Amino acid sequence: MSDIELPQIYLITPPEIELSSFPDQLAAVLDTADIACVRLALATRDEDRLSRAADALREVTHARDVAIVIDAHVILAERLGLDGVHLTDGARSVAKTRKDLGKDAIVGAFCSASSHEGMSAAENGADYVSFGPVGTTPLGDGTLAEQDLFEWWSQMIEVPVVAEGALDVDIIAKLSPFTDFFGIGEEIWRTDDPASKLKDLQAAFSA
Repeated sequence: MSDIELPQIYLITPPEIELSSFPDQLAAVLDTADIACVRLALATRDEDRLSRAADALREVTHARDVAIVIDAHVILAERLGLDGVHLTDGARSVAKTRKDLGKDAIVGAFCSASSHEGMSAAENGADYVSFGPVGTTPLGDGTLAEQDLFEWWSQMIEVPVVAEGALDVDIIAKLSPFTDFFGIGEEIWRTDDPASKLKDLQAAFSA
């Protein structure tokens, strides 16, 4: 990644959304910032709720030429006309998913803090690899994706990398030279003005 290329925003939905209001919220953010991709990352495993959310958000994103992927649900990604899937099991199902969805679908893989998983995912056809969390959070087992992982990746691997999980301005400024995307979600959705908060975070991209 050259010094003049700033990271892009990879927007992650909250784990729960109100279908009556969230599509408008998302639209407002997409209209004020340049977003590379949106990930539908709902906690529910209810097929009907996932499908209705996907339909609503696909309309918002595709109207703005923004790609949308869904967490883990490969069959739903295809059935609902989404652009791809974000796999949450490291490299394990990348090759099969690539085969199932074809070469044009977006296939991403979350690899926690494991460079080995990341390399395997990249070799198996992932379009991007995501590492995280990069900030301290009480969730998970306390494992952090450290700066040196992103530095190494940016020097050695061509597949784009996403930094996500408990981001703040300081972490963004540190990782900016070494990451292609910042996966931003709860950091903005839990505020009163997500678009404004996103601008604050984005200001650190060039720091």
